Amino acid sequence: MLSRTAANLYWIARYMERAETAARLLEVGARISLLPTAQGYRNEWDSLLRSIGATGAFAAKYGEPGQRDIESFLFFDRDNPSSVASCITSARENGRIVRTALTTQVWDALNTAFQELRNIEATPRSELELSRLTDWTMRHAAMVRGAIDATLLRNDGYNFLNLGYYLERGDATARLMDVKYYVLLPRADYVGSGLDNDQWIMLLRALSAHRAFHWAYGGEVTAGKIAHFLILNPQCPRSLITCVAGANNHLSRIAKLYGRQSEAQDKAAALQAMLESETPERIFEEGLHEFLSRFIRETASLAGTVVDTYLSGDML
Repeated sequence: MLSRTAANLYWIARYMERAETAARLLEVGARISLLPTAQGYRNEWDSLLRSIGATGAFAAKYGEPGQRDIESFLFFDRDNPSSVASCITSARENGRIVRTALTTQVWDALNTAFQELRNIEATPRSELELSRLTDWTMRHAAMVRGAIDATLLRNDGYNFLNLGYYLERGDATARLMDVKYYVLLPRADYVGSGLDNDQWIMLLRALSAHRAFHWAYGGEVTAGKIAHFLILNPQCPRSLITCVAGANNHLSRIAKLYGRQSEAQDKAAALQAMLESETPERIFEEGLHEFLSRFIRETASLAGTVVDTYLSGDML
């Protein structure tokens, strides 16, 4: 497969997952804004910008963070490359370029999301509820992912799509956790309080993981249980270990298809081994924010190696 084709497929997945992440960030902010979080770092909306490293870009255009402006920045703003509108447009453009590598069902799912987005952008903001926007985004992200899983040949293109999904989703889960724990609850004396537990439950709901968590653990919701679920439990579809294992699996399949191992496989295997050796106690001892920041850096390093190894040359 041409590396530019592999790159387009890889970025279709990353952009669709990133669009869903922006929607989930908005849902986290909306849900937690209903809780008494005045003790937090600044406010729940400012925390969303900090989690994705966008405070500077936002401030340059909007000034002080407010809910409506952050909704615009994360959903509609074409100057923000990580907004829902930017990501869905970019995913559709990448799909258009490699149209012959996609099934009709995958292309239709991408194109339908793009066309409906144009209708949403033409609708007055006063008629658009935030819950409608976030539900719409997650529904279309799921439709694209479902079409990929149901109709694509399990070849190298499928592996690059899934590699993009897993790397982006792992990064997203880490950032969503960091919004809650580091920014909204920075003081140690809040840990284990009612406010702490309420925020964890809101995070689970925003990740569509509340029911799955209770199936897996039942009983009392604690920071330790949720950290284990979202970081170390391979049964959780959004956990860090599930995402790294998925990326490792597809990198291994790519190595087998092309008959050679690379630094990308080595990095993914090392990251998976690190997570498999961790415990919630050790993570909290290091500091949850510090652990998540380290994971985000290592995931970015792995993604950079994938680009250098497979997506920057002339031919795979």
